[in-house]
Amino acid sequence: MSKAQRKFFCFGYGYTAQRLGRALAREGGWTLAGTTRAPERKEALGYEDVKAHIFDHAYPLPDVGKMLAGTTHLLLSVPPDVDGSLVARAHGEEIAALPGLSWVGYLSTTGVYGDRGGGWVDEDSAANPTTIRGTRRAMAERQWYALHRSHGLPLHIFRLAGIYGPQRSALDAVRAGMSRRIDKPGHAFSRIHVDDVVQVIRASMAAPAPGRVYNLADDCPAPSHAVIAYACDLLGLSVPPLLPFSEADLAPITRSFYADNKRVHNDRIKRELGVRLLYPSFREGLAACLAEEGGAAS
Repeated sequence: MSKAQRKFFCFGYGYTAQRLGRALAREGGWTLAGTTRAPERKEALGYEDVKAHIFDHAYPLPDVGKMLAGTTHLLLSVPPDVDGSLVARAHGEEIAALPGLSWVGYLSTTGVYGDRGGGWVDEDSAANPTTIRGTRRAMAERQWYALHRSHGLPLHIFRLAGIYGPQRSALDAVRAGMSRRIDKPGHAFSRIHVDDVVQVIRASMAAPAPGRVYNLADDCPAPSHAVIAYACDLLGLSVPPLLPFSEADLAPITRSFYADNKRVHNDRIKRELGVRLLYPSFREGLAACLAEEGGAAS
């Protein structure tokens, strides 16, 4: 496929898609388009040479065939709701019928694996979600897989650990004075830098394998308190004391993140896609975030 033929469209042109879009723009030969829920984001995306469209429950796309004409690569990044994927329900069959579509990616979560008591999971582990977020993502995966099976949709599932990156990392919480070091013995989170998400997606685009599932996580599952401590060290700020989980007054959504305890294998992206992580642990990743942000502590 020549560069002139490539068109990238993303439902949910948010943080990750913007990093990907900028990488594709630097590569050259891509037309970029996508959706947003907010009119102010539509205007902002336009400044990045991204043709933007409003899409939400109340605003389905009026003519998918026309708007997505010529699309070769489609990314699905809209969070699911109680009924799974809004995009699949509103436009799934129209998307599957698009001529020339060579690659579709769905951004899911490692939360579909549920709680494993600190054990390891890989892509062959059964989906057994134990949170609302994980349950909704698993439902959305099934909806897209149904289109893959029935219509030949060239689908790829990316199960992402916790995404962080510039302006969205532990550094921001520390700077804002909002960081707490919660200690839940034996608990660990897997995470992934946004630029490693971008490189995995691009590697998959270059070597499509429809129906494949990929875990996206770094090499270093770690408790959140270790990440906060390292962020403090990078910023030259004092490290907050450890607070036992049983004594922490946490919002329900924050507490739910501690409900799942697992470690995520990432061998498949390395073996099948040839990915070498830019940031194999939060240490390299946070240092890179600080450098991109100018190294300021406040």
